[in-house]
Amino acid sequence: MTGWVRNTAAGVEIEIEGSPAQHDAFENALQYTLPPLAHVTSHICTSAPLCREKSFTILPSGEGGADVHIAPDSAVCPDCLRELFDPADRRFRYPFITCTNCGPRYSIITGVPYDRPATTMAGFPLCPECMIEYGNPLDRRFHAQPIACHRCGPRVSLLSSEGKIISSHDDAVILATELLKDGAILAIKGIGGFHLAVDACNNNAVRRLRQRKKRDEKPFAVMAASQSTAGKLAVMNEMENLLLSSPEAPIVIVKKRLESSLSPLIAPDNGWIGVMLPYAPLHHLLLRDNFQALVMTSGNISDEPVAFEDADALQRLGGIADFFLLHDRPIHVRSDDSVMRVFQGKPLFYRRARGFAPRAVKLPFAVQPLLATGAELKNTVCLADGTRAVLSQHIGDLQNSAVFESISATVAHLSEILAISPEQAACDLHPDYLSSRYAEKRALPLLRVQHHHAHLASCMAENSLEGEVIGIIFDGTGYGSDSTVWGGEFLVGGYDEFRRAAHFRPLPLPGGDSAVREPWRMALAYLYQAMGEAAFSLDHPVARILPESERGLFAQMLRRGINSPATSSCGRLFDAVAALLNIRHRVTYEGQAALELEACAELAEGAYNACVPYMFEIMVQQPVQVDFSSAIVEILRDLTVGTGVSVIAHRFHQTVASAATKVCLRIANDTGHDRIILSGGVFQNRLLSEMLYTGLSNAGLNVFTHRLVPPNDGGIALGQAAIAGRRRG
Repeated sequence: MTGWVRNTAAGVEIEIEGSPAQHDAFENALQYTLPPLAHVTSHICTSAPLCREKSFTILPSGEGGADVHIAPDSAVCPDCLRELFDPADRRFRYPFITCTNCGPRYSIITGVPYDRPATTMAGFPLCPECMIEYGNPLDRRFHAQPIACHRCGPRVSLLSSEGKIISSHDDAVILATELLKDGAILAIKGIGGFHLAVDACNNNAVRRLRQRKKRDEKPFAVMAASQSTAGKLAVMNEMENLLLSSPEAPIVIVKKRLESSLSPLIAPDNGWIGVMLPYAPLHHLLLRDNFQALVMTSGNISDEPVAFEDADALQRLGGIADFFLLHDRPIHVRSDDSVMRVFQGKPLFYRRARGFAPRAVKLPFAVQPLLATGAELKNTVCLADGTRAVLSQHIGDLQNSAVFESISATVAHLSEILAISPEQAACDLHPDYLSSRYAEKRALPLLRVQHHHAHLASCMAENSLEGEVIGIIFDGTGYGSDSTVWGGEFLVGGYDEFRRAAHFRPLPLPGGDSAVREPWRMALAYLYQAMGEAAFSLDHPVARILPESERGLFAQMLRRGINSPATSSCGRLFDAVAALLNIRHRVTYEGQAALELEACAELAEGAYNACVPYMFEIMVQQPVQVDFSSAIVEILRDLTVGTGVSVIAHRFHQTVASAATKVCLRIANDTGHDRIILSGGVFQNRLLSEMLYTGLSNAGLNVFTHRLVPPNDGGIALGQAAIAGRRRG
């Protein structure tokens, strides 16, 4: 066939001439026999007058309209990996080997259309050999913008913690490997930012990393040397293996093997571990034949943004890393590793970033250009126009000023490369969220969206649902329409509006944010709600935390609501039970108590699946309330008679699932709705999610969960965009 092809800001334009049969075959191939990284979201075919072209050519990129799609970063492909370790190949051991089918994309793009001058590879002119490959339509590197080789491309250097160059090129990689074997901590520059790395089997090295990074107990992710090695570290099913080896190469949360050689300090008090495979050529060079696995944790001090610029990394990580393995290819867009687990045989995001951002989610209706600024924790932003909504990579917790500053840079970059100029904005209802304050400064028409309504709309949008649904929205904290703290919610509604049909019975949040960091406070609040002041005289670790002289003051604080806002939070209920079972009284990272409670409950899974739930009360009022006071009393009774803690934890999970199922069935009967949405950070809890999903499905209800965005606050921006777009549209 003859004709031409070119990139435009609107996508790819192709003009072809040939017989009708050739046209049909070409259109079929365009949809079904694409290269590994190609993804056609839509195509339009029209007729044009014959031009009598003599050949097929590639034209310079054009301007075109505004409907841009940018490819995510991708793991090194099998062909490049084979060449990387082939001594006869000219790119043997070249740390930046890539082709059309793999390599960095989103992290290096500085503008559109996507051509080399609009990437951070602009400063590396192609050598004659690379230029021949780049211009040959039959070559795997044909028009691959990031390609390079030893002669013309980026290079690696090893630096001391003071920034002095110790070694360069392949010698730097070899020396870095030896240093890791000796127990050193290395800061390694990757595709979307820096990792802090140590030998995952070296207990002392892992301990030093925890101390220096100020990360006491939160699990570290590990990078296994290969798929087979990963299988020796964790128990994985078919879907988990597929995710692990996919071009997106996310961290996959999988079941730890008890007999593995990994340091127990990697994921203390946790039966699960985050595993990923090498996705950059440099990772493969470090790991192959050298290590079973490396700890590869974000290059930052806890709660700070990941370092991605050399000077910033040397300054901020100099007190953590013993050495720095750098390269001179600039990273334009910071991007963490994506984190996933498998639920109901399908992927579920915990964090959506490298490998997936900035893929668009298709909305079930068209919207005007808009910006949604997300929530305070696990922040992402969303730019939407027409039926596409583009969620940014994970930005982080905005309680850190440095993370907050990255919102502006992320929005500016996405707006430019997607050619979306927002005409309106949406933010969380909470007046003090920094994401809301950022939206206010945009000087655009602004819609404030209630937190749990956004969760509901997010799950609806990614499942292309219209109309009204029932939403079970369980999380830790969300600012409610009545100015209280919500989190155990049953909503009825859609994009246009919602009503609160039911919720967990509110109780005081003693000390406000202190109760989030100290679950014993929530345990006392639940005990007080169930038993009154008798709770303070119990012979129980939680009751003994407060000296006798302070118990009266604490009771008064609960009784009068002094510095104790009302909350219906499901997350805080899990915290309370974790403290009651003496699992966790204080946390060092978000969700720790609930995570360890789930891990404890899993010890009884299988052996105790047919347990009877604890008692709870469904209080018939408007809205309906679910009271777990009886369950708290029964848990105490079980502890008194010596029932195993794991059995109690498992039975508690079943109680919450049973209560939610009964309330949902009541609402479904009243409304006639049979579509159920599960959203909110609590649905990162696999055990509860499985129990509730099974109970609702067995009752004949249609259950929808997240697949394209996280159920936690990382998906909030999508829901805000859908609600704001529907109302204005």
